[in-house]
Amino acid sequence: MMNIVLILIHAALLALALAAPAQAADLNLNASWQFYRDEAGQLASADQVPDGAWTEVNLPHAARIEPRVPTAPWQGTVFYKKRLDVTLRPGERAILRFEGVMNVADVWLNGRHLGQHLGGYLPFAFDVTDTLRPAGANELMVRANNEDNPITGPKPLKQLDYIQHGGIYRDVRLVIKPPVHVTDEMLSATPGGGGVFVTYPRAGKGEAQVEVKAEVSNTSTSAQAVTVRHTLAWEGRQVAQAEQQLRLNAGERRHVTMPLTVRAPRLWSPQTPNLYQLETRVSAAGREDLVATRIGVRRLAFEGGRLLLNGEPLRLRGVNRHQEYPYVGYALSPQADARDALLIKRYGFDFVRLSHYPQSPAFMAAADELGLMVLPAIPGWQFHNPDPAFARQALRTCADMIRRDRNHASVVAWECSLNETDMPDPLVKALHATVHQEYPGDQAWSAGWVPQTYDLYLQARQHRLGSKHALPKKPLIVSEYGDWEYYAMNAGLNQDAWADLKPVDRSSRQALGSGETRLLQQARNVAEAHDDNAATPAFADGYWVMFDYARGYAPDLEESGLLSIERLPKFAAEFFRSQRSRDESSPRWGGGPMVFIASYWQAGSGPRVRVFSNAEEVELRLNGKQVGRQKSAPSGTHPRLAHPPLEFDTGGFAPGELVALAYAGGRVVAEHRVRTPQQPTTLALELDDLGVPVVEGDLVFLRARLRDANGTTVPVSGTEVAFSGIEGAQIVGSQAVATEAGIASVLVRVTGPRAGIKARAQAGALGASELVRHP
Repeated sequence: MMNIVLILIHAALLALALAAPAQAADLNLNASWQFYRDEAGQLASADQVPDGAWTEVNLPHAARIEPRVPTAPWQGTVFYKKRLDVTLRPGERAILRFEGVMNVADVWLNGRHLGQHLGGYLPFAFDVTDTLRPAGANELMVRANNEDNPITGPKPLKQLDYIQHGGIYRDVRLVIKPPVHVTDEMLSATPGGGGVFVTYPRAGKGEAQVEVKAEVSNTSTSAQAVTVRHTLAWEGRQVAQAEQQLRLNAGERRHVTMPLTVRAPRLWSPQTPNLYQLETRVSAAGREDLVATRIGVRRLAFEGGRLLLNGEPLRLRGVNRHQEYPYVGYALSPQADARDALLIKRYGFDFVRLSHYPQSPAFMAAADELGLMVLPAIPGWQFHNPDPAFARQALRTCADMIRRDRNHASVVAWECSLNETDMPDPLVKALHATVHQEYPGDQAWSAGWVPQTYDLYLQARQHRLGSKHALPKKPLIVSEYGDWEYYAMNAGLNQDAWADLKPVDRSSRQALGSGETRLLQQARNVAEAHDDNAATPAFADGYWVMFDYARGYAPDLEESGLLSIERLPKFAAEFFRSQRSRDESSPRWGGGPMVFIASYWQAGSGPRVRVFSNAEEVELRLNGKQVGRQKSAPSGTHPRLAHPPLEFDTGGFAPGELVALAYAGGRVVAEHRVRTPQQPTTLALELDDLGVPVVEGDLVFLRARLRDANGTTVPVSGTEVAFSGIEGAQIVGSQAVATEAGIASVLVRVTGPRAGIKARAQAGALGASELVRHP
């Protein structure tokens, strides 16, 4: 149990030392910023902010707390400022690094404009050594603007399928380096250079070669004798080491490459996500720089369209993910990102398309730990600007994305492609070339939604169904499926036109609270489409989408998610859980044999009961009597699914209890019970941390369940629940929310590192409930 707890803590905290390289002195600057939102849009600089108008905030920070369903999302300019008391020792360098500011950021230090950065999803850095005041008392100022931008794209918000939420929504750090050090990869001028870059020329069960390239800089005023040492460790035990001495002239930068040989390596895969710790130490003149990098040793290859991982064929079941939370938009805590990754793995997926932009270092680190293969993407959505500055921005974004994420074992390829955009062929060729310039060798693949040039082809199912052209002879990913083809009749390139919509009862866009019939329809669509994907040569597919999300072009939520925007599962999520082999399980994400009854079994429930399971056989009982027993095998309806949905005819609704028993080898390996709900009698409160311990500043959902006298959740929607008396946390957004399928959720921010969290909730005549939780 202790090992399990340690693993969960490791996945949850995702401290900066894990999500980004650890340094000799890495100062987190997230606390105590001053913030001002320019509502009138008239201020040119922070100097014009009225006295007393600033408010104190911590990062990550949303430019504005939005309603659960944003009808007019914030677009405009916000200002941040912070006092820095930093004193450098002689010769030290100071690197100021922002992990994500939406969307155009201007930065000043002590009144000096350090520069402007375009694009809201990737890091940027400045060497501020010569701008810092020797005696401290520095002032850092940031202006951030997230209005529509023709250079960064994508479409204007009113035509966009998602929202680019404003603010400094990821970490800010000040990294203090000795005079001789490893560079920041975002500041290197060399393609494929900067920082530490790890590749794997060989990776087999008997032996692996790990090649480490590090860019070392001498910023001192004299030549230096330098030692570069790499140490690779497994669970604290050294397994390989390499060392090299060199002489660097004053002002010189040099890339130093060394191989490490690992005997009997523990290879990384979705089933066994083994991670090593690499330490790079650069020593000179009695001082040392340390960079720590987590790596997974693995080799990827493609053969006849198949993906080979470590020489073994692998087919990936996947999903798309938007990083948005209700109320705070993109400003998630690292633990919230870790919980999203854990939910994706828990519900049967080993692959995530990061649509349609680079996502946080915390999510990438969690993907490495959990064994989620990911497809990072540059921002792009149905938009091209012929201005050459637009192409330059796309190419720079592609390069920066690879620089940041190249050492993650979870990356399968790089989507340097503007999604569903008519890209000029020269831009396609330049994006493809950038992938291979930034990641040279035979372990990088470009991926794009057009069939030419790219190494891998991404095709949405709706585009395949509407296409008369044969698939190209290259590896295929079904990039999206299960939503648009059940929602509209067009090919999906004009999603703000509403003339072609199918009836709502055919759609996959179903809210958690829309009722049993519609949730079953979504699950039916999902099973049909996933089965159809198996008829293609695709090595991976990605359902659209994991979580419901808000969008700019419609004042509602896009509700094709397998989970609600509050991260509660719909029936379709359980279908995907049933598609994972019962032999796969882990203390980190569960798994193993499962069975699920997709019914609330109440008045109005259909007589045919659908059951999802990965077992050999399933028996269904109603009030102790057998309804039927069926083997799980491909069927006429689902000829390609190893574990198709099973349906049992009960003959009609009768109140009581349904029990599904799952069998393997003739014995019961899993069961699921559903009772007919009665009138609610109480509220039950829970802090839904998924076993990822909460910490100060964390964002986590607090839930109130309507329960009857038997403890059954009563799946009514629309009952208002008022939360109050919160101690140890603060509600973000609304304090009174309606239930969906019997559950009301509020988002809370933890305010103390060790404080218990208390809360009360009231729903009509139901008495208040109280939760006391101690992390």
